[in-house]
Amino acid sequence: PVQIVFTDIGMWNTYGVSGALDYRTFIRQENRPAGFFYTATTYTGYGGVLLVGDVYGNPQAFDLSCPVEHQPDVRIYIDSETHNGVCPKCGSTYDVFENLGYPLSGPAAKHGYGLTRYNVYSGAGTTYRVISR
Repeated sequence: PVQIVFTDIGMWNTYGVSGALDYRTFIRQENRPAGFFYTATTYTGYGGVLLVGDVYGNPQAFDLSCPVEHQPDVRIYIDSETHNGVCPKCGSTYDVFENLGYPLSGPAAKHGYGLTRYNVYSGAGTTYRVISR
C-alpha cells in the first residue's frame, strides 16, 4: 500500500515537488527523505515512491522498484542528462516526466512493463496525498 500525506502547504513546499522536472524519493525503511515525518499510517509501496513534477508541473507518483527485476531494493534513479528513470541492474529506461512511467528501452520496453503509478490528490490546495489506486 501507499499513503503519504502532506498535511499543509509548508510540508508540501519542503518535501513535495515544486514544478516541472523536480523529483523526490520516499522510502520509509530508510527514512528518506531525511526529516520527513513518517507516521504509523504512512506507507511507501513495494520499493519506495518516486514523486515527480511532470513537464507541466503536475505531481505524478510511481513505485521506485523496477518492474523487470521484481525486487524492492532494485530501484530506478533519474538520469540527470536524459531526465529518464533508469534501472541500475537491467538498464531499462522509463519516461516519468512526459509519459507516465512508460518504458522506453531495455527489457521493460521489450515486455511492455511500465512503472506502477500511484494517485496524487490535492485537497483545496493545502494538503496533498499520494495513495495507491
